Amino acid sequence: MLLLAGLGNPGPKYAHNRHNIGFMAVDEIVRRHAFGPWRSRFRAQVSEGRIGAEKVLCLKPDTFMNRSGESLREAVAFFKLSTEDLIVLHDDLDLAPGKLRVKKGGGHGGHNGLRSIDAHLGKDYWRVRLGIGHPGEKDLVHGYVLHDFAKADDVWLDKLIDGIAQELPRLVEGDSSTFMSKIAQTLAPPREKPTKPAAQTEAGAAPSLGSKAAQDSSGGRSKGGPLDALTGKLGSLWPTAGQTKSHIKKEDGE
Repeated sequence: MLLLAGLGNPGPKYAHNRHNIGFMAVDEIVRRHAFGPWRSRFRAQVSEGRIGAEKVLCLKPDTFMNRSGESLREAVAFFKLSTEDLIVLHDDLDLAPGKLRVKKGGGHGGHNGLRSIDAHLGKDYWRVRLGIGHPGEKDLVHGYVLHDFAKADDVWLDKLIDGIAQELPRLVEGDSSTFMSKIAQTLAPPREKPTKPAAQTEAGAAPSLGSKAAQDSSGGRSKGGPLDALTGKLGSLWPTAGQTKSHIKKEDGE
């Protein structure tokens, strides 16, 4: 069994905050993979389902971000899980918007939700880091993460959340590399096909048969070109109209 925890703050006030991207990802996973209904347990909202043959419990703490570890500890203890069975999805200021990284262990990087989990369960659990970008100044961080995503962010946010739900079976199977690369491909803009440059006549090159320079003023036929040579050859094989008439008269007089 796997415990898949999204981090965020409960309630409609925080629903579209940058800090709640973990909740958003878990909500889409539950919807996409037809998990059971949400219900209250372990001081959290939980939903059970399966990804392939693996039983998965999705969890969103009701304890608010700073006390996320309390809720996760209760669930881990009840199901007798190890931190190897725990995957936490959370916002990350140090990654550009739309970027995703998977890693096991490490520091909390100032993230209060991770800080709480570290305190209650240790650091040796899986993290899915979801980039939201940085406001640029440390003093702006609090307001930034507790502010809603901008409308322009929907371009990458929807693709990221959709990609996580779509490719989750790879992560559940332990293939984090393919999980990351597939989502990166989903977010990458399509490559533009290079346009072929128009053909140009090089300076000093002979003009083509259809070019204006190759045509004379009488009818557009090229002078001295292959067509003239062909016409000359054909003329030597058939007599002219005058020659034909003379020849006929001679035959009449014979």
